[in-house]
Amino acid sequence: MTTYLGEFEQLVMLAVIRHGRAATAASVRSTVEDAGERKVWIGAVHTTLDRLEDKGLVRSAVVELKEAGGQRRKVFALTAEGERSINRAYATWQRATRGLKLKYEG
Repeated sequence: MTTYLGEFEQLVMLAVIRHGRAATAASVRSTVEDAGERKVWIGAVHTTLDRLEDKGLVRSAVVELKEAGGQRRKVFALTAEGERSINRAYATWQRATRGLKLKYEG
């Protein structure tokens, strides 16, 4: 089954990858805000992570994090299907932009 991802879902999944074993909703939010150059509501991150988990693209677990002083946190990771989905999205973006001369005004 092919799962198509929206822009925000892609940003959330990329943030999960970036944070590895320490991908909490708060760290994902911070990374999405930085990458997306916009303010992000933590509820939107939680909703998206829940939706991605329901789709089988992300899994979660409650663990003790050294980074949080040994406190328990819910962390997220991509599943194998999640990795395939984000790779397909990236490949699609690459094909769609091949040969274009994009001008970034930022």
